[in-house]
Amino acid sequence: MALRGGLPKRSGERMDADLIRRGRLGGDRGCDVSRFLSSMDADRMIARADVLVDMAHLLMLRRQGLIGKEHARALMGVLLGFSRDGLPDEVFDDRFEDVFAGKEAYLVGKLGEETGGRLHTGRSRNDEVATCIRIRARDEILGMAESVNRLREVLLTLAGEHAGTVMPGFTHLQHAQPTTLAHHLLAYEEAFSRDFARLASAWPRVNRSPLGAAAFASTGFPIDRHYTADLLGFDGLVENSMDAVASRDFALEVLSACAILSATASRLSADLVLWSNPMAGFVTLADTYCSTSSIMPQKKNPDTLEIIRAKSGTALGSLAAAHAIVKGLPMSYNRDLQELTPHLWQGISAAGEGIPLLAEALVTATFHSGRMEEEAGRGFATATELADVLVRDLGLPFRTAHTIVGRAVKAGKIDLATLEKAGKEEFGISLVKEGLTREMVEKALDVRSMVATRKVAGGPAPAAVKAALKARKEQLRADLAETASLGKKIGAARKRLLAGARGLVA
Repeated sequence: MALRGGLPKRSGERMDADLIRRGRLGGDRGCDVSRFLSSMDADRMIARADVLVDMAHLLMLRRQGLIGKEHARALMGVLLGFSRDGLPDEVFDDRFEDVFAGKEAYLVGKLGEETGGRLHTGRSRNDEVATCIRIRARDEILGMAESVNRLREVLLTLAGEHAGTVMPGFTHLQHAQPTTLAHHLLAYEEAFSRDFARLASAWPRVNRSPLGAAAFASTGFPIDRHYTADLLGFDGLVENSMDAVASRDFALEVLSACAILSATASRLSADLVLWSNPMAGFVTLADTYCSTSSIMPQKKNPDTLEIIRAKSGTALGSLAAAHAIVKGLPMSYNRDLQELTPHLWQGISAAGEGIPLLAEALVTATFHSGRMEEEAGRGFATATELADVLVRDLGLPFRTAHTIVGRAVKAGKIDLATLEKAGKEEFGISLVKEGLTREMVEKALDVRSMVATRKVAGGPAPAAVKAALKARKEQLRADLAETASLGKKIGAARKRLLAGARGLVA
């Protein structure tokens, strides 16, 4: 779509695409400089948010009597077209520093400067971009929260199906104690619930409006910041106008939550990668989430999970880069902040895009309970329960029991005879005389028996898992309701804004 009539000419000057530069700065700027300063790639992420900001600002200008009705109607008509169809390609032309300059040039070219040049009254690109970033960031937070909750639903469903699936538990990647697949999955669900809580906690600090702060010292026009904040679905203002444009701590907070979320996803992915190895054989992943080799025809590689694991590094790198950019900036606005924004979108993307894939990889996976149980007792994994039996039933100090069982393990075999020998050699006591029997030893070494004794809250025993499932499902229901409430509030605000915009045009 060509600009109607082109951009305006001023007396004695050639047509210039950069309306913002024309008053103070002269001369052509080379393409290299223009590309270096341009934020167009990142601006595409906030283009739709910027249209909403324009609409709210225009409605406020009209309400406050700062723009005439006909000018406002003409401008809003174009903005509604943007809202419906998206911004035209020429707005993103490399001639412009950013989408804001490109959009203003388009409006002036289409409507003339007498009308198109009035939209920027009482605001700066500084507060405009800060507002757009917050709008897009809160949308991304909602999307991620919904994905995390979906993954939690999957984990809870699988845990309910595998409460009796015994498997080895590991510390230091070595066999430690038997547990259940349900217990393992519930550990991740609880971790992801904290990831959700961090995203939800960031919301009140993200969802504050900087609009109206202008460059940094507000404006002499009688604008109404609370009105635009309400139209845009914000919970309130970033009150201090300098803080409003200069601070990006909300971005650091979101990136921090994303980095931690991606670390949780990375750990679960790492477990599934290990479990899918034939040496473990605990799980078979659906072919959809795997790749093969270009040279080795037998290979089935868990590539999707490996990429999710790698994305954690990208998310963490984005946080580190953003932190480094803002740590030494003086008040108030500095162009350095432009370099932070791409890291925000990159970190959000790295953390969020793999969560739905991880959920579906779990849904379509086949867990091999027989193989898990076969491995559950290896490596003397039930030795702790045997030591506990010596404490509970024979009254030995735990450290004494620990030493006796450890000596039997060192001998390479745990049975009544090796335990009796270890007790006599280490402490001069007869465990048999103290009441230890072969049946007691065999029961302690049974993996299911050991799991069943772990009834403490949060443990792997069936009763503890059942209680945990009930509590975790209740928490998830509350979190789902919170997410829906936030989305509903933003949706209602957007409807009000569009209704106001259409009303102005009508």
